[in-house]
Amino acid sequence: MTTATATTRTPVRPAARRPALDWRLRFGALSLIWGFSFLLIKVGTQGYAPFHVTLGRLVFGTAVLAGAMAVKRERLPRGPRTWAHLTVAAFLLNALPFSLFAYSELTIPSTLAGICNATSPLWGMALSLVALSEDRPTRVRVAGLGIGFLGVLTVLGAWQGFHGLDATGTAMALTASLSYPVGWIYVRRTLAGSSHSNLSLTGAQLLLATLQLAFVTPLFTSLPTRFPAVPLLAIAALGALGTGLAVLVQYGLVAEVGPTTAQMVTYFIPVIATVAGVAVLGESLTWSTPVGAVIVLAGAALTQVRRRA
Repeated sequence: MTTATATTRTPVRPAARRPALDWRLRFGALSLIWGFSFLLIKVGTQGYAPFHVTLGRLVFGTAVLAGAMAVKRERLPRGPRTWAHLTVAAFLLNALPFSLFAYSELTIPSTLAGICNATSPLWGMALSLVALSEDRPTRVRVAGLGIGFLGVLTVLGAWQGFHGLDATGTAMALTASLSYPVGWIYVRRTLAGSSHSNLSLTGAQLLLATLQLAFVTPLFTSLPTRFPAVPLLAIAALGALGTGLAVLVQYGLVAEVGPTTAQMVTYFIPVIATVAGVAVLGESLTWSTPVGAVIVLAGAALTQVRRRA
């Protein structure tokens, strides 16, 4: 997301009743929402500074989760230790990657940003080799790691010496993708088994990320002097749909079909981001981009293969 705005931290509570909308439709809707997020970021940065885009995204996303918590009568978590861990998680999973993606799309196409986002499972696999001893790699998963990064080199046109590529923007997008698994590992080590619900934890996390950006933004960016409507609507949609509603839909999918199936949405995001960038924004597309993206997704899929008991 923008994979993902938040991850499942604790076992999700069983659904009290079967949702009226089939999970396949919700899966498709989630894929579209997160796939179009990169287009919305690009449109938002055409009228506002990257930090404004990120802050607005977090404000609208937090508002949606606050409404959901009010409806379900959920309370914010308690305890200074929990809030301290959530502060770190908010930075790694929201404030940092959201800001990096916004800045990266000043100089790179939204299609490339979406494909860079798909490298998160590859970074996660690489980090798990040293950070999570219980998540031991297999030959298949290591092979997937190698194939995935070969796909990254294909997307970036390594054989051409990365000609025409903005190195800074691409590095920012890849760093944002790396930030997600770093945050997931941190959360897994510090908040797994928490007695608080996922909704409560993520609501607090987004609130903290909003406060972080509210503090940082005035230090680096002046207040906007004009408020163009289309970029503002893009930011509102990015926050309310791509950050707030998407998290709620994701929780429902995890509860109904399990995290493995729900996580497969990751593989549709770069496809939708590419189609949206080319069709709506008119971004150029060379053969290496879709071919490399397919290789990246194949490698990412292999890194998720687990050894059968």
